[in-house]
Amino acid sequence: MNYTRVYPFQISQSMALSDAYVLVLNAPETGKQVPVIIGEAEAQAIVMAIEQRHARRPLTHTLLNNIMEEFMLTLKQVTIDRFEEGIFYSTLYISDGFSEKRIDSRTSDAVVMALIQGCDILMAQNVLEETSMEPGALEDNLPQNKAPLPHPEQTLETLEKRLHECEENENYEEAAEIMKRINILKSQNK
Repeated sequence: MNYTRVYPFQISQSMALSDAYVLVLNAPETGKQVPVIIGEAEAQAIVMAIEQRHARRPLTHTLLNNIMEEFMLTLKQVTIDRFEEGIFYSTLYISDGFSEKRIDSRTSDAVVMALIQGCDILMAQNVLEETSMEPGALEDNLPQNKAPLPHPEQTLETLEKRLHECEENENYEEAAEIMKRINILKSQNK
């Protein structure tokens, strides 16, 4: 089976599904993009992994990474192998240095683990062809950030401070809302 390397490119809130997000995977070699519907928690985990931010206590993906490190296991690569009935199917390739095991995974979790471990995310060519869109085609179908606008008195600095407090107290729902406000402010300041 032929594979193409893909990268997380964008995360936007879904217009069609409440509490869902669209992760856009970019395939630079082909110039195509693939939208993947993921949950809010997974979207937050991907953003945290990209920004290399850590919660005060280990979240699920960090816990799995810590277990892998403790047992000297390495994530070699992640593959997105199939697309059936609107669902992407992925595989984690985990090595102990002597043998390699393949573990079935949700695509969102596989992406987070690949980001944490710094390994490749590969998509089967047939899946890429079936699910991809030309660059720019997604822009018309993704919402402009629909999160509530921040209160004018809330500065980027105060929001980031509050975000840090929420993460330390493991208040991830409020942290997700604050992160939306931060992203809006950042996009307005560009």
